This record gives sequence, structure tokens and C-alpha cells, in this order.
Amino acid sequence: MQDEYRTVARAGTHETEINRSRFLCALAPAATEREAQEFVAAVRKEHADATHNCWAYVIGADASVQKASDDGEPGGTAGLPMLQMLLRRDMRYVVTVVTRYYGGVKLGAGGLIRAYGGAVGEALDTVGTRTRRRYRLATVTVDHQRAGKTQNDLRSTGREVRDVRYGEAVAIEIALPDADVAAFRGWLADATAGTAVFELGGEAYGDV
Repeated sequence: MQDEYRTVARAGTHETEINRSRFLCALAPAATEREAQEFVAAVRKEHADATHNCWAYVIGADASVQKASDDGEPGGTAGLPMLQMLLRRDMRYVVTVVTRYYGGVKLGAGGLIRAYGGAVGEALDTVGTRTRRRYRLATVTVDHQRAGKTQNDLRSTGREVRDVRYGEAVAIEIALPDADVAAFRGWLADATAGTAVFELGGEAYGDV
């Protein structure tokens, strides 16, 4: 698995004009290929009168799904440069649609490649991106007397507390970078006088 990846901070659009053609680039995060396809369909419906609605998406932290469409533009001049821009920026779990309203001036193959790739790059700059890092999930179990102090200690040392469950004991779910697990075990033993139980769980991604 990738240790980290980047995605868009939010859904958004950016418009640019090149030789009287309007290029509207819509970007959105997409957790699954289906979400990406639904976003493409929604933009196509919104701009059904446009000359072209070209699209690209990358799904998976390791970019396992990569798809693109020229939607009637000459082959390789729209969807592919859009996809390449996403990959060049290390973007994952993201979908983009560039809607073109033709302005009467032909751009040529090179011009189209620059226009479509550039529209995605400018939109990424405008909308903004965020980095997500892979963490190990873990559970710290302590008695009720130590629970409050342990939570405060975790937060004050910058650990992310994801969930707290109260039962016979208190289970505190946290997320740790893989590299910190060994040091954290030692810290926890010192902080709780060896009374805490530490269990490693699965993996997840969280914001850096």
C-alpha cells in the first residue's frame, strides 16, 4: 500500500478561456469508480449543450483504476492529458470533467493537449489539495481511573484519538504511523505504569 497520497480538498470548478473556447473544469473527490462515473454523468447532464465533456479519474491509493475519455475530441488530445495531469500531481480518489464550449477557433492537437491538461492543473491550484497518510489503527484499553488522563496525554502528544468506548474498561482507538508503533508501546507503558493493554488493528488513511 502507498504510505500517502493526495486528493482534492473539496469539489469545485474553474473556468478558463482559450481562443474564444470556454473550458470549465469540474473536480471532485471520489471514493469509488461508481462515484466517479456518477459525477461524470451529473456534469454531462448539467452541460448537455456543450461541445465536449471530456473526463478522467484515478481511483485507489496506488492508482489501480485510471480511465479517461476524449468525448469526441481527436484521440489522445483531451482525456489522456487530463489523466496525466492528475497522475503528475500524485492525485488519487479524484474525478475531473472538462466541459468545452467551442468558440470557433481550432486549437490543433498540441493546443488541445495543453488546454485540457492545463485546465485540470489550474483547477487543482484553485480548488486545493490535501495529503492523506496511511496509519495503523490500534486500541489502548485502560481502567476507568486512568482513562481521562490517558486521553489527555494522547492528545497532548499529538496522537489522533478516533473513538472511545466505555465498558468494564475504557477502549481508546487511535491511529499511528507504522514507524511510531514501537516507540508508542514504550511511551504507553511509562504513561500508564504498565497497566494499559495495547492491540494493533488494521490500516486506514487519515489527513496529515
